[in-house]
Amino acid sequence: MDDPLWQQIKQKGRLDHFPVHWLESTESTNHLAMELGKAGAESGTVVVAETQTRGRGRLGKSWQSPKGSGLYFSMVTHSTLAPNELARITLATGLAVCMAIEQQGSLRPMIKWPNDLLLENRKFCGILCENFGPLGQGGSLVVIGIGINVNTPREAFSADLTEKATSLLIHQGRSMQRGALLQAVLLQLERALSQLEGGGFASILKQWCQRDVTLGKTTTWLRTDGRVVTGLSLGPDHDGLLQIRDRKGQVHEVLSGDLSLKT
Repeated sequence: MDDPLWQQIKQKGRLDHFPVHWLESTESTNHLAMELGKAGAESGTVVVAETQTRGRGRLGKSWQSPKGSGLYFSMVTHSTLAPNELARITLATGLAVCMAIEQQGSLRPMIKWPNDLLLENRKFCGILCENFGPLGQGGSLVVIGIGINVNTPREAFSADLTEKATSLLIHQGRSMQRGALLQAVLLQLERALSQLEGGGFASILKQWCQRDVTLGKTTTWLRTDGRVVTGLSLGPDHDGLLQIRDRKGQVHEVLSGDLSLKT
């Protein structure tokens, strides 16, 4: 499939105004982006790879990266948000990816708090935002990692993922140009981050909630300490933290852990 923007990335190392480091293979695009960021790379620098050998997700989970079919990339960003507001970047990123995909085709992804994008309740995209501490000139170095199953065929998924994972190809019935999709995501992400830095989180959250797959549904939260909380998802609060009301009426604020819809 002819993909001129993908070829441009490989040959010129740029996509629009974004510097892009293209790699055939790397352990983790987030790790390399972190190294570039600490070495002084400008905000908006992107690392993209055809495959990752040690792709990572939240809570130490791995991310499978079949070669040549997905979009695996990370972006360096210099954030001026307060440390307690940095978690908002994950929600803004999820919304940006959804909007980019909607621009490119007929699909409307949903979001499972905080970082999973779904089609028909199957995951096709994961987001991993990592804060690597303060920058010398103020603010924080944040790396935004995104993995999207774009043209991944069903048979490429391992046996344990066939009922949980999907791709844009499977739902759209046709291949997509990864270069054009990357361009759309980066532009939407740039807008979302600018809005976030300008104090516009309320608007982002409102749009995010329109895609919240768990809102009003019975949800199971596996806490990091091993305890399980089951209750009604009330959606994120004004800070972006998910609220769950259990059967006794107690409202729990979800800080971390694994979330699933109760079946």
